[in-house]
Amino acid sequence: MESKLTVAAVLKPQGIRGEIKVKALCDSAEDLKGLKRVFIDGVEYGVLGVRAQGDVGYISLKGVFDRNAAELLRGKEIEALREDMPPLPENRFYIADLTGCAVVTSSGETIGEVIAVTPARTDIYTLNTPNGEVSFAAAEGVIEEVDTQNKKITVNKKRFKEVSV
Repeated sequence: MESKLTVAAVLKPQGIRGEIKVKALCDSAEDLKGLKRVFIDGVEYGVLGVRAQGDVGYISLKGVFDRNAAELLRGKEIEALREDMPPLPENRFYIADLTGCAVVTSSGETIGEVIAVTPARTDIYTLNTPNGEVSFAAAEGVIEEVDTQNKKITVNKKRFKEVSV
């Protein structure tokens, strides 16, 4: 498992004191509040403060003291160490842990490999299969088991066929 997780993307500077507006790539910008440090382009920044409003956050970073410095971060991804993130609720997973998992049916038939997960009310998984890319919604009854340690997701074949495109 990866030690760093992409947790947000910098949208733009906010104000004149170096604060940045970010789009949270986790469940909520509230999840960013406990962070003491983040990484942008491999550079570590101390977190001075975080304000959250839904999936948008406003972050003040050590060393980013004005709008010009904040402007240089526009469009960049913010990473955090896995151990610095709050614990996940049961049956919730980081996208980084799902990417690369083999998707198999309960009878053991391999369907493909997860190449992307699009967060939504019902997450959309995109697979690389021998017949090209296939997407499916993680609707109720589709995913039977997720084993991130062994990089395997087991799906109900009938439900999978109903929701895949």
